[in-house]
Amino acid sequence: KMTLVFILEFYNYQHTLALIFAAKEINENPQLLSNMTLGIRITNSNFMAKWTYFASLELLSTQGKFIPNYKCDVQEKTISVIAGPNANISPFMPNILNIYKMPQKLQTNGILQLLLHLKWSYIGLISQCDESGQRFVQHALTLFAQKGICFDFMQELPKETFSNDIDTVFKDFIDLYKVVMNSTANVVILYCENQVIAIFRLFPYLSEFEDIPVRRKDKVWIMPGQMEFTSVPFQKIRPLDFIHGAISFAVSSKEVTEFKPFLQMRSPTSEEEDHITRLFWEQAFECSFFKDKLDENGRALCTGEEKLETLPNSIFETTMTGQSYSIYNAIYAVAHALKAIFSSKYNHRKLHKSLHWFMFYDSSMEELFLFNNSVGEKVFFNEKGELGTGFDIINWITFPNQTFLKIKIGKIDPLASSEESFMALPLSVCNKKCYPGYLKKKIDEKPFCCYDCLPCAEGKISNRLDASDCSQCPEEQYPNQFHNLCIEKQITFLSYKEPLGITLTAVAVFFFVTSALVLRIFIKQWETPIVKANNRNLTYILLIALQLSFLCTFLFIGQPDQVKCLMRQTTFGIIFSVAISCILGKTTIVVLAFTATKPGSQIKKWVGKRLANVIVLSCSIIQFSICAVWLSISPPFPDSDMHSMAEEIVLECNEGSAIMFYTVLGFMGFLTGISFTVAFLARKLPDSFNEAKFITFSMLVFCSVWVTFVPTYLSTKGKYMVVVEIFSILASAMGLLACIFFPKCYIILLRPDLNRKDKIIKKT
Repeated sequence: KMTLVFILEFYNYQHTLALIFAAKEINENPQLLSNMTLGIRITNSNFMAKWTYFASLELLSTQGKFIPNYKCDVQEKTISVIAGPNANISPFMPNILNIYKMPQKLQTNGILQLLLHLKWSYIGLISQCDESGQRFVQHALTLFAQKGICFDFMQELPKETFSNDIDTVFKDFIDLYKVVMNSTANVVILYCENQVIAIFRLFPYLSEFEDIPVRRKDKVWIMPGQMEFTSVPFQKIRPLDFIHGAISFAVSSKEVTEFKPFLQMRSPTSEEEDHITRLFWEQAFECSFFKDKLDENGRALCTGEEKLETLPNSIFETTMTGQSYSIYNAIYAVAHALKAIFSSKYNHRKLHKSLHWFMFYDSSMEELFLFNNSVGEKVFFNEKGELGTGFDIINWITFPNQTFLKIKIGKIDPLASSEESFMALPLSVCNKKCYPGYLKKKIDEKPFCCYDCLPCAEGKISNRLDASDCSQCPEEQYPNQFHNLCIEKQITFLSYKEPLGITLTAVAVFFFVTSALVLRIFIKQWETPIVKANNRNLTYILLIALQLSFLCTFLFIGQPDQVKCLMRQTTFGIIFSVAISCILGKTTIVVLAFTATKPGSQIKKWVGKRLANVIVLSCSIIQFSICAVWLSISPPFPDSDMHSMAEEIVLECNEGSAIMFYTVLGFMGFLTGISFTVAFLARKLPDSFNEAKFITFSMLVFCSVWVTFVPTYLSTKGKYMVVVEIFSILASAMGLLACIFFPKCYIILLRPDLNRKDKIIKKT
């Protein structure tokens, strides 16, 4: 009888069952090991190196005396040792056992290929504070940097996670928690051992002790092949959020169909069962086989009828895991090696030589490294003695009922070419998913799973994959260029700080000063013939009205408020009505003055200040009345235009009543038309008295400006509507100032010889 020794972390019960199951199959297969029985001995490593040394020395001697080769009263022969899954414990075994040429198993991983495939170049790293972790860090730093991958942080876990100093361990994990959660890296490699999973499951609870929010969903954990999910009984009610969305590597495996029936036949009450089964049974099912151990918390008596398949897979998985599959293959590797060693084609001398395969790879002994296991998979070892299998890439999905789902999303194949070593699962879909910013539209005469991806319409977004419809952004927001996000609109109005506002302000101030200078010239020269020739009072009123016209543009610049909105259009309408009525009065007086000179004319008595005052007052009162009615029935008010501009909220003055607004403009147009007609009739007056010609031209400019204003104003949006109106006010006021008063200023300042009475009354 041969004895096989297995050093195992105690709590991982499935590893034990995989070991027992493999040995059972081998012993029941007469074609594999005939006349030989494979026995099993399991030793606990206790996660610590000194216990690993202790267990290793126990294999070499008996009776508690650690003397090599001192083995008494033992009939079984130890022919192989299989290390457990912990990489930080297993390396201590060769220090003793390699003296006897016993084989070891190492694992590799494909983390780099995964990072490159997913284009993750900014990551964090948490490694075990031991020789294995240090080797990985040294290797990863160089290898990852060559591929353009950098680390935001590299942290080491406490070396003794099971020490008696719980406060120190807890503090270390608090510090680690802060580093991880405050990092901007969303991908973290967790290069640790199985037992660390139990500690990391406490991450969601650390926020109760530290003022750092839990952002688990922002982190993608990558776990190497030596890590598998394990749990201890007191964590049965703990959530599994930590591993949700995690990516792990597992030794490539095939389903061993006979393993589940083997599990279903397990019974802790059987005399053949070992104490490990009973201890696991008590912890997993929270029961006891001894009545004196029943407590007041309702701990039931174990019946032995409990079923392993009823346990959540966070406690026990009925499907053979990757590490259990490796143990399963390791037992078969030992069996095939024994079969080859003891086969009839080797004599005693060759048997002695063949034992050297534990240390040296010989091409003549290649069959010792290659065999097919019970599920038909080819198992082999490379020249380094490493298992020549690949890794499955697993994505973890957790559920609230303490269960999880492991989905295979890819594979690392060491035998494939460098271009094909990383393999992702193939997709079979009718078309690619519609990205955010697009919506699905079914394709006619195609199955329902086939659809086109159409961009969202203007003003709408979709922020998820395969959206069936696009949603409208709120009024105060607008879509970005990709139509997958709503952005706050910018509040805008014509301000004094922007170039356009500064320019219009400067023009208004300049012409206000110019009109003030013209008024001063006319007041200073008020006794000269050219000033007295056509009603000085109307001239002064007209100049003052033009000054106020330039100033009223300031009501249109700046953020609209209640006062500005009430005064803006009404002030402009009344001031311009006064200015145009003055021009109408001046033109009427000119026409009547020349008509009154005819013999027998009765018009002479109407020529004078009285008629001019009546015209100005009556026209101004009519416009004032229109504005008063406007303010009383539907006054203007501050408003926000959300729709005219796609990316802006325009602060504006709502006119209240568009009819009243255009009535004010219409009355101004009516006065302008009459003034233009009267001035046109006076065009044949003597050349020396040519003010009527200038008035005609000024009215032509005025009409052109405001006729153009209406369609331009209606077709403009946003703050540029205000710009159009300001420009029209300035242009029309400048036209009146330039056409009527600049020629007179020219005569007063540069040609005083023409400013004589005989020149004014001269007829052609």
